[in-house]
Amino acid sequence: MTITAERTRPKSPTGLSNPDRLELYRYMVLTRECDNAILRLYKQGKMVGGAYTGYGNEATAVGSAYALEDHDYIFPMHRDLGAHLVKGQSLRNIFLQQLARANSFTRGRDGTGHYADPSLRIYGNVSHLAAMIPVAVGVALACKLRKENAVVMTYVGDGGSNVGDFHEGLNMAAVMRLPFVLIIENNQFAYSTPIAKQFAGQKLSDRAVGYGIPGTTIDGTDVVRVYDACKKAVDQARRGEGPTLIETITMRMHGHSASDDASYVPTGMIDEWKKRDPIYRFEKVLTNDRVLTESSKNQIYEKVRSEIEEAVKFAEESPYTPGEQAGEGVYAP
Repeated sequence: MTITAERTRPKSPTGLSNPDRLELYRYMVLTRECDNAILRLYKQGKMVGGAYTGYGNEATAVGSAYALEDHDYIFPMHRDLGAHLVKGQSLRNIFLQQLARANSFTRGRDGTGHYADPSLRIYGNVSHLAAMIPVAVGVALACKLRKENAVVMTYVGDGGSNVGDFHEGLNMAAVMRLPFVLIIENNQFAYSTPIAKQFAGQKLSDRAVGYGIPGTTIDGTDVVRVYDACKKAVDQARRGEGPTLIETITMRMHGHSASDDASYVPTGMIDEWKKRDPIYRFEKVLTNDRVLTESSKNQIYEKVRSEIEEAVKFAEESPYTPGEQAGEGVYAP
């Protein structure tokens, strides 16, 4: 159910073909249209949990996951729907999960991204976001010991980068030179706490120096720049050269969740960031390069919206979990 195209893996970080660039664009459009559908379902009272969108984060989620191979592992956060899609997750599964249906990954016990799909090597977040970093590092250690030649990529926000799990996990990955890539999504706010009240340094990626690993800060609204940086880091990790810390600068364009009006965001800040919207920005590049036309753009949106509509309909028509089954899988028989 995902939007797919013929995948032409570039030979170098700067070797994205036009089909690759179009696919990146499609995935970003698909991500945002999914978020739009999720918000509509939330406002209609059809969701049992919260609604968390990735508006403004599409380039980071899509560009980073696109640098991975199918056998690599990924640990996305709640704003990384695009990473799930790039890794191969179906639209039906996404909306079954959002609507907490019986045939969802969590069997109706959760309505957000707190799920795993081992078949695609996707392992979702828990509410304590940075807590998944040590878990991901453990997977990277297993990959090294088993000589799997796989890379593990995980994400954390600017707020989550200030907790102990971040240090413990990254330090272990660095010392053991594990195939690990950690992306800090610096979207300016940890819920309502601005960057200036979280850390005193200039760049979060500067912390890499203390671990003896490469660190870089990039424009998280530029999908090609994100891909280039992540592809370089993934290739280094796969060669046994250890982990990389990547900070992407983005903006959380909505509140923390659909129930948060983001009234604490300074006046005009969101309007300024709208000028750097990752989808419209890349759309302009593709149009100028004559890779995307108005007609082909409309076709992409029509197909994306049609597939999302089908997936939502399928999920809405699927049953809820019977109450007597709520405890299944929770306690040992």
